[in-house]
Amino acid sequence: MLEILSRGAKKGLNLTWELVIKIVLPVYVIVSLLNYTPVIPWLSDSLSPFMSLLGLPGEAALPLVLGALVSFYAGVGAVVPLGLGPRELTIVAAMLLLAHDLPVEAAVSKKSGSRITSLIIIRIIAACVFGIGINFIL
Repeated sequence: MLEILSRGAKKGLNLTWELVIKIVLPVYVIVSLLNYTPVIPWLSDSLSPFMSLLGLPGEAALPLVLGALVSFYAGVGAVVPLGLGPRELTIVAAMLLLAHDLPVEAAVSKKSGSRITSLIIIRIIAACVFGIGINFIL
């Protein structure tokens, strides 16, 4: 029993290292630093028209893009320093659940013989439609 607990704790710590320390924390720090540069305001202004359909501020595009292209955990790390409210966090989380890790999942889908272009487009459209729907509901 002690061996099982020890092995589980070791695997849990390894997973924490892989996800939190290697992905979430660096993204959190980078996004926090970007808040002091003109990058976030430029991104916010550029994407505000589309993001307003989702009920999100323009800077919320950063976690959506990072989540879709890098990993779900990068999106989580990027959303925290933006200081979004519960409503906005719900919309971002729902969209990330539908369209996350697209390059990795495209590679897996390709090996299974699926048409990756259509899968990626469907996931992105589904995330946008779902985000707009949640915006109207909330």
